[in-house]
Amino acid sequence: GPGAALGKAALEEQQPPQPNGGGPAAAGRPPPPGAERDSPGLRRSTESEVYDDGTNTFFWRAHTLTVLFILTCALGYVTLLEETPQDTAYNTKRGIVASILVFLCFGVTQAKDGPFSRPHPAYWRFWLCVSVVYELFLIFILFQTVQDGRQFMKYIDPHLGVPLPERDYGGNCLIYDPGNETDPFHNVWDKLDGFVPAHFFGWYLKTLMIRDWWMCMIISVMFEFLEYSLEHQLPNFSECWWDHWIMDVILCNGLGIYCGMKTLSWLSLKTYKWQGLWNIPTYKGKMKRIVFQFTPYSWVKFEWKPASSLRRWLAVCGIIFVFLLAELNTFYLKFVLWMPPEHYLVLLRLVFFVNVGGVAMREIYDFMDDPKFHKKLGQQAWLVAAITATEFLIVVKYDPYTLTLSLPFYITQCWILGIILVLTWTAWRFFIRDITLRYKEIRRQKQEHKYEKDKCLSNGDGHPSILDEQDGNKLRERKL
Repeated sequence: GPGAALGKAALEEQQPPQPNGGGPAAAGRPPPPGAERDSPGLRRSTESEVYDDGTNTFFWRAHTLTVLFILTCALGYVTLLEETPQDTAYNTKRGIVASILVFLCFGVTQAKDGPFSRPHPAYWRFWLCVSVVYELFLIFILFQTVQDGRQFMKYIDPHLGVPLPERDYGGNCLIYDPGNETDPFHNVWDKLDGFVPAHFFGWYLKTLMIRDWWMCMIISVMFEFLEYSLEHQLPNFSECWWDHWIMDVILCNGLGIYCGMKTLSWLSLKTYKWQGLWNIPTYKGKMKRIVFQFTPYSWVKFEWKPASSLRRWLAVCGIIFVFLLAELNTFYLKFVLWMPPEHYLVLLRLVFFVNVGGVAMREIYDFMDDPKFHKKLGQQAWLVAAITATEFLIVVKYDPYTLTLSLPFYITQCWILGIILVLTWTAWRFFIRDITLRYKEIRRQKQEHKYEKDKCLSNGDGHPSILDEQDGNKLRERKL
């Protein structure tokens, strides 16, 4: 669409300040969220500088009355001109869909803006409202019996509600199978399914969300360890060693993370200078401006610094935990609700998390990095955490037997050892080390104080030099 310049970003940022000379930015336009903080003196060092001519076109204006009028006309048409079918099931489905659409219309026009607004703030308000609808759907499923919940999925797709076997990715793990003369590399080709590009693009987008190489690699490797640990529960986790470490970690995940980091580097160096579409004289410039409407308005480089304080360390550990839990929910949900891996609902859930995950990560980072300004956790981050927890509770309720299958002894030992190492490092870094450094600092201060005291205590007869100076001054006064 025609894009004027006001916005924030589609993997992007809270509106930064407008520098001096940025153009007539304020004419007829309300200040963006956070504008009271975003001045050149208060902008964080990791935020990019933005130049914006402040053009405010039809594309950026609120259309609350227009949406209300169209919505009322649509409801009036259904009420006055359309005959209601005598099908209870059909009317129930259509009534639920209409209720959701009305709620989405309200949310898109009236909900509070988040930190992003490219390609348009309404886009991110839409996904916020979808988050609310999805969470309510999960709550409804949670309150059903296991049988009713699974059969309820038939109302969404009649092919659901039937138990489906999981595909076993293990079995013959020979990269080169000499027993198959026709195609000795058939094991490799069998693993090259549609999930390979999904892994790559998934980790590319996750890198744009997290914006940190170390955190991405830790989550990637940790999930492979989780697959090893839980393959006795879900056959889908049973993969060959080279499928885990070569195809997943190195090729798909590693290449996705690498491309994501290159994109982050480009976004951090890019000049953010925006003009209204109708202020650009050339057609080439207009086309370039339309394409850039789907890029960040500005950029903030994430510096998580997990070892800088106990609060940040626990926050980063919590982010990694929620990420891994959301990944596991993908597999366990389709297992307990009897959805095949290639079903469109599984894909829609991944698309949903791609859109809401970036906003949630930005809100979490702002809450950690600037708690004085962001005094509460953002609305999208709150919803993502609630959705992840609700999904896990559904898994617990619908198949507690699978979840309570005991881990193999050697797996348990490995996890206990890992937890002990993490707790030990945490205690050393934030408690023992701090106490030791504080003790050394106190000793150093005491030694300096003692040295200064000894230095000014005596000038040869054991009397302080200050007293000698005072006596000398009195003697000179008497002579005068």
